[in-house]
Amino acid sequence: MTDGRPIRALAAILAGLAVAAGALAAHALEKRLTAEALDWWDTGARYHLWHAIALWLVADTIRATGRGRGAALAFIAGIVLFSGSLYALALTGERSLGMITPFGGVAFLVGWALLALSALAKR
Repeated sequence: MTDGRPIRALAAILAGLAVAAGALAAHALEKRLTAEALDWWDTGARYHLWHAIALWLVADTIRATGRGRGAALAFIAGIVLFSGSLYALALTGERSLGMITPFGGVAFLVGWALLALSALAKR
């Protein structure tokens, strides 16, 4: 995993899924969900896409420096917890799912902090 290729492949898959999630909302869910639920979905898709792109950058960092695996794992966890809980909340309306969302947000923040530390670390 030191060359970053598996993470880069996963990043591309996750980015494609984020685009698909956005298209699903725009074309199939728009008339079925409330405006509030569509907003939750949109927020999940937006953070999903941004962190899939960030994951690609982390893969490049891993390839160049061997550092960044923690950031990659945190971004993946953030996508699953943050975006996944918002998708589920939008589809089901089950508000208790919203309790999961902050854990994903924390995972995103941890990922960015770990990426910063990777950038500052000496070779």
